Amino acid sequence: MNASVFADERLLFEPVSPEANALGVIFAFPNTYSVGITSLGYQVVWATLAMREDVSVSRLFMDVSEPLPNEVDLLGFSLSWELDYVNILSMLESLQIPIRSEFRDDRHPLVFGGGPVLTANPEPFADFFDIILLGDGEDLIPNFLDACQEVRGAPRGEQLRRLAQVPGVYSPSLYEVRYYSAEGAIASITPRESQIPPQVEKQTYRGNTLSTSSVVTQQAAWENIYMVEVVRSCPEMCRFCLASYLTLPFRTASLEESLIPAIERGVGVSDRLGLLGASITQHPEFEAVLDYLAQDRYDDLRLSIASVRTNTVTPKLAQILTKRGTKSITIAVETGSERLRRVINKKLHNDEIVQAAQQAKAGGLRGVKLYGMVGIPGETDDDVSQTVEMMTQLKREVPGLRLTLGCSTFVPKAHTPFQAYGVNPRAKKRLKVLEKALRSQGMDFRPESYNWSVIQALIARGDRRLSSLLELVRDYGDTVGSYKRAFKQLRGQLPPLDYYVHQDYEGDRVLPWAHLRGPLPPETLAKHLNDAQQAMSETSRVPTA
Repeated sequence: MNASVFADERLLFEPVSPEANALGVIFAFPNTYSVGITSLGYQVVWATLAMREDVSVSRLFMDVSEPLPNEVDLLGFSLSWELDYVNILSMLESLQIPIRSEFRDDRHPLVFGGGPVLTANPEPFADFFDIILLGDGEDLIPNFLDACQEVRGAPRGEQLRRLAQVPGVYSPSLYEVRYYSAEGAIASITPRESQIPPQVEKQTYRGNTLSTSSVVTQQAAWENIYMVEVVRSCPEMCRFCLASYLTLPFRTASLEESLIPAIERGVGVSDRLGLLGASITQHPEFEAVLDYLAQDRYDDLRLSIASVRTNTVTPKLAQILTKRGTKSITIAVETGSERLRRVINKKLHNDEIVQAAQQAKAGGLRGVKLYGMVGIPGETDDDVSQTVEMMTQLKREVPGLRLTLGCSTFVPKAHTPFQAYGVNPRAKKRLKVLEKALRSQGMDFRPESYNWSVIQALIARGDRRLSSLLELVRDYGDTVGSYKRAFKQLRGQLPPLDYYVHQDYEGDRVLPWAHLRGPLPPETLAKHLNDAQQAMSETSRVPTA
């Protein structure tokens, strides 16, 4: 792929010509162009940079780039997937920038990063970044850029100290992490200097105009799609869910000020519309959005929507989706066990799932994809059996509807009530149990790799000691075996894999992200955890509908 891909882009904003002394910025996505340009977060931040006269920005992907500036003040990365860190290291090397921040000096740009991975727990990657931006970019990016202009030309250390005063701007090198031993738990995380804030708070944008695509291209992984963010966060607050807890509070885009104008802009450049959000059908005016999209003038529009809540699936929703080219819907059910749903705060009953499937079929949809999970804290083999029963009941009561169960393993995430639980090793066997039971009935079962879930958990719960391990893995090759080999190589220098992945953290253990404050204080997360543990203690099985 070459730079001609940029010629296919249809922009929905007006880039400005940078002024003579503009900040030189490279904004990178550590994957291919087709993947990176499909990221709404990347698009929005790039547009923000490109609309500032005091910034001269060039985009960089693994396979293509715009012409890069000779003088680079800032190099930024948007990280959406943990394992893309390998490409960050490669891109730094290709630009002749030291991988670790401690080896950079005033000749090098400040390397910053953002995105959901780094906002949740940046610590495994902390040694690779000078700055990490925590939270929503709407206010954070402009404030960060303004501060960069103010400190421009100052020595590197002084720049970092002054930037650390900006809310949501985290400079890892300004914090010291002490351990009880090389293989032990964290003893403390403290600022190295008195003027550095002891905690960095994630920034939350509270407006009612949410994100929309800034570019549409046939080169994107979702070809020619125009994306509109309908809601941000989720009101359900399932206790394992990073997408809910990390992005609280639940916010909805204004129908008249945001959604309708955005859709109007999008259909002017594309016949493919994607409505995004963790719980879009819980937008209070979603019915009005559907009525708007049902107009005859949108007959050629292809509509894609994110996961929906069961009690919002109506024949009307199914009919409009069918008419707009959608063949199936996706519902996150997590488990067939009513008890286990109470543990995770999933406000859902099996009869509602059956009804949603019936409504989908009545409206003309051909399939329903369900998202499930094994290894949920408090789960028993009986809970897994109830998932099989739920799927069997669906097949019996909604014949002719194509049923798919995608199933992952529970992975603990920072800033959620379940952050201290480890991965349950029994999850691997439970995936096999579901696979055998459901495929024997002719159902489509799609499990995610248990082994890669272990690696995801390693990074999700990791601390700074993992940086050496991640560098070794990159050298060994991106396989699960490479991680095990790297742990063996570094034995005695960091805790074993089991410490990071499978152990339940108890008591007042200092978590790697203890100095980084999410939307809810630790006391509130502890209360939500206590509610879950009370539900776990229930032993009576609730009959399925």
